[in-house]
Amino acid sequence: MASRLRADMADNQPLILDGGLATELEAQGIHLQGDPLWSARLLQTNPQAIREAHYSGADVITTATYQASIPGFITHMDVSSECARELLMSGVHLAKESVKRFVSESRATEQKCPLVAGSVGPYGAFLHNGSEYTGEYAEKMRIEELKEWHRPQIGCLAAAGADLIAFETIPSIKEAEALVELLREFPNTKAWLSLSCKDGRCISDGSPFTDAVKIANRSLQLVAVGVNCCSPALVEQLLDSAGSLLSPDMSWVVYPNSGEEWDTEQGLLQMQLRNESFHPRETKDPSRPNLSQDSLGFSDQPFSKRWMTPGKASASILELSHTWLKQGAFLIGGCCRIGPAHIKELRQHLKGSCTSAASAERLD
Repeated sequence: MASRLRADMADNQPLILDGGLATELEAQGIHLQGDPLWSARLLQTNPQAIREAHYSGADVITTATYQASIPGFITHMDVSSECARELLMSGVHLAKESVKRFVSESRATEQKCPLVAGSVGPYGAFLHNGSEYTGEYAEKMRIEELKEWHRPQIGCLAAAGADLIAFETIPSIKEAEALVELLREFPNTKAWLSLSCKDGRCISDGSPFTDAVKIANRSLQLVAVGVNCCSPALVEQLLDSAGSLLSPDMSWVVYPNSGEEWDTEQGLLQMQLRNESFHPRETKDPSRPNLSQDSLGFSDQPFSKRWMTPGKASASILELSHTWLKQGAFLIGGCCRIGPAHIKELRQHLKGSCTSAASAERLD
């Protein structure tokens, strides 16, 4: 996998990431809003829908495991721990099945075999109370607790054969540090670290984006650090703020959403994300984290979001993508509300005219 990345960088060719998997699933008519497992539930109930949603035009296919976890499957699907692990691993297997199909159908084209990135979302996604957008859950958690939470998910994805791990939409500097530390326990695994950001300088918990980049630089296994699920308009400023800090062995990874904003649907969750604080309850034994849903502030209320469309959605990604490329971004794609048609446009836009010397220079 590392040699594949180096070869593409030498060719001055960015890797195009897929768009929002849930976006495509919902376009198929599948209802995901309010589900505490989100698209991960389909790993058991409708795996064929996931196969069909994986997009063949991308260089990197991301698994349907963003909101998947062992405790989540046990709690919401009433399955055994072993079955939960198998479900997590099936996310990689389904993506690889899709890759095989893409390869067999595109032998006449020059597109290379897509890589499979095992998606690992933030701990707050499991809590299902909106705290994944603020990172406030991490304030009273220790780094070791966060590592204990993420360890089985990473282990399953790595064991299933993911080409790399995508730590994505991470809102907390503490959680970013925990993931970088935990990655060392899987020495043969590569990954990227992507933060969610609230403005052009800070990640969602208010920490400077520059601090997250410094943490990423500690890892010899990270191939990229960057941002996702933010407005495209924020990306250039974020990358500029930390451009001098990026390790020469890493690239930027960039996959913003469409630029639309979201609002909680009335009656589904009585919570103002920007005005209220969330703090998980203290564990009885601080030396051993209590990972029950009660102790972690888990919400069984259906959390949902509603997108507010400003009109011109994906155009800004196309318009700004060359700037990101020149800033050193090597992995570029889209997140929420970005579908296969948008990614196809992005691929055509970038693959024919890659002018970034910065990406190639990161080989040396």
